[in-house]
Amino acid sequence: MTDNKPQKRELRIQTLQLLCQFDAGNEDVALITDEYFDEESSSTNEPCDEATVLAKKIWDDRTTGDAQIESFTPEWPLYRQPLLDRNILRLARYEIVSEMTPPIVAIDEAIELGRIFSTEKSSTFINGVLDSLLHSTKRDS
Repeated sequence: MTDNKPQKRELRIQTLQLLCQFDAGNEDVALITDEYFDEESSSTNEPCDEATVLAKKIWDDRTTGDAQIESFTPEWPLYRQPLLDRNILRLARYEIVSEMTPPIVAIDEAIELGRIFSTEKSSTFINGVLDSLLHSTKRDS
């Protein structure tokens, strides 16, 4: 793994790529870097250490995170959501609840990732779920 420090957007993209691979059943980071990180899928040939650590933290927290996300999407449980959408939601939710990113920035970035990588309707769905999460966390504070 490289020690290069990516820009925040690239960090999110690399983390999202890892989360999607974990979600597809591949949790072997070495195998992921050998097979899936190439010139076409990322600006680097392998994820940076920061993306790997972040993806593992999000993946390890997925039981709690998924329950929280599903509380805002009862008609769309995670297993029915597109792989990209649910992992964008996992990433943004983690950024918000861990307070590593200001909530509005995390939401805006998630919407943009949805626009770039998923369907036309994804950004609206992602925005609605994360807006509900944000309002919920504000009420709980």
